[in-house]
Amino acid sequence: MSKSASPLNQDNISLLDLLPFLIITFGISWGILGLYIALPELMNTWFGNITGQHLLFFLAIYAPAIAAILVVFYHAGWRGLKRYFSRLMLWRSSPLWYVFLILGIPLVFFIGAAIKGTVFSTLLISSSFQLLLVMLFITLLKGPVEELGWRGLMLPLLQRKLMPFWAGLILGIIWGIWHLPAFFLSGTPQGAWDFMPFITGSIAISIIITALFNASNGSILLAALFHFQLINPFWPDAQPYDTYILMILALIIVWYNRKTMFSREKAMTEVIPS
Repeated sequence: MSKSASPLNQDNISLLDLLPFLIITFGISWGILGLYIALPELMNTWFGNITGQHLLFFLAIYAPAIAAILVVFYHAGWRGLKRYFSRLMLWRSSPLWYVFLILGIPLVFFIGAAIKGTVFSTLLISSSFQLLLVMLFITLLKGPVEELGWRGLMLPLLQRKLMPFWAGLILGIIWGIWHLPAFFLSGTPQGAWDFMPFITGSIAISIIITALFNASNGSILLAALFHFQLINPFWPDAQPYDTYILMILALIIVWYNRKTMFSREKAMTEVIPS
């Protein structure tokens, strides 16, 4: 897979394709949640109360993936989609990243929960094992799917024009704003959160995933694993201290990877692998 941006990238997907990607992504998500905000009684009557497990909420979450798949299919058809999905099989990366994914992220939440005093409120203690397995399965089907769009399409396109740090920063802002309508709906997970710490955390997370993404040759799989670990129901409530820790980690990771984060030389730019 090429690591350098090219004005004639062979997958025929260009930076201009970010426009339809974002229109579809925001159109689906904000359209669904916006209707629940503007017409709550009508939507509740027709479709039921919106919750984190509602089918329409899943559709709203899947919007980035749907948009990316449509853009890829438009340019490259079924064969292109097959090559695009092959990035879900990319798993090779530095062992340090695996240590961070498997041990580091849980540690962030447990340290944050220790500061907050909520370590023992973790679902692992308070819920049945069967319920945890169900929640784990639902979590796998929810947030990680977003990465087909954010890191599968948007990040490589941004890195064709921007250094990884700035690409990750811009993506983090857009990613955070995309969640905004959910903060106005009490039935969604974001309904009980504060938006400013969330978007700050989104930016920090986006920058960290950008470093991981480039170190793993554009792996959607590892980006999805990172996303899953962030919403893993096994971890205790650590807000907002988990955000503060992630911000510190983002600064450390940017400093440690400063040669690649502030250079486009090793930025992954292909949406569809060669």
